Amino acid sequence: QCLLSGSWRSDTGCQMVVSTLGEDSRFSGSYLPGPATGDSEILTLPLEGSQQDAGLVSQPTFSFTVHWGLQETAQRTVFLGQCYVGTKGEEILHVLWLQREATNTPAEDWKATR
Repeated sequence: QCLLSGSWRSDTGCQMVVSTLGEDSRFSGSYLPGPATGDSEILTLPLEGSQQDAGLVSQPTFSFTVHWGLQETAQRTVFLGQCYVGTKGEEILHVLWLQREATNTPAEDWKATR
């Protein structure tokens, strides 16, 4: 059974720590971007999300949002994934992400999402 509580590290060195997993399947924690961001000044960021009820399914889907903190950048990243149990009993997360930056005009919309 997959439970998100604990510490997770991506292939690129990013780290997610899920510190609270409530009975309502909502969770909070922190996110630390890895070296792939190229910014050594970034600190640990808060995250909030929810997962499918692990009592109902053994490999639940989940999502969480990271707000990059600075109001002038107005960036958010949304992560969506699923927790799998591997052949050796290890928990593995497969995740896609989408990052959005605020723009000043609809004409700039094309460059706002990665």
